[in-house]
Amino acid sequence: MKRVIKISLIIIFGLFIIIQFIPRDHNESEPMPANDISKVYAVPVNVGAILKTSCYDCHSNHTEYPLYSWFQPIRLMMDGHVSKGKEELNFNEFGIYSSRKQRSKLRAIGESLEEGSMPLSSYTLIHRNAILSTKDKATLMNWVKQNSDSPLLKN
Repeated sequence: MKRVIKISLIIIFGLFIIIQFIPRDHNESEPMPANDISKVYAVPVNVGAILKTSCYDCHSNHTEYPLYSWFQPIRLMMDGHVSKGKEELNFNEFGIYSSRKQRSKLRAIGESLEEGSMPLSSYTLIHRNAILSTKDKATLMNWVKQNSDSPLLKN
C-alpha cells in the first residue's frame, strides 16, 4: 500500500512539473491604447481609478499578473477568465464598438453593478482591493447612467 501511495505521489508531482511548460497567454499590451474608454467618454479620475482597480485586469488588454499566476493550473484558469472577460467587454477597445454597442455595454455594466455579479467573487477573494464599496458602486452607477443614454462625449 505504501508503494502505491509513493508511486501515485511521484506521478502527481511529475504531472505538476510537466504542466508548468504549457504556454501562457500574455495579456500585457500598453496600459492606455487609443481606443480606451477614457478616449471615447469623459471618465472622471475617481471612476477611472475604480475601473482600473476592479475591472481592467479581466476587461482590458493589460493584466497585472500576480506572482502566483506563474504556476499552472492557476494560470490556465486566469487566462480563461481574462479571455472570457475581454470577449464580453474590453475597455481598451471600447472606441472600436459602435455607438449602440457602447451604450449597451454601459447598461450591462449598470446591470452587473445592481446584481453584484462583477467583479467575480473568485477574483475579489484574493484581490481584496477590487471589492466595490457601496460608494464605489454608486459612483460607477451614476457615471454609467449619465453616459448610457447620452450621445458620445469625445475628449
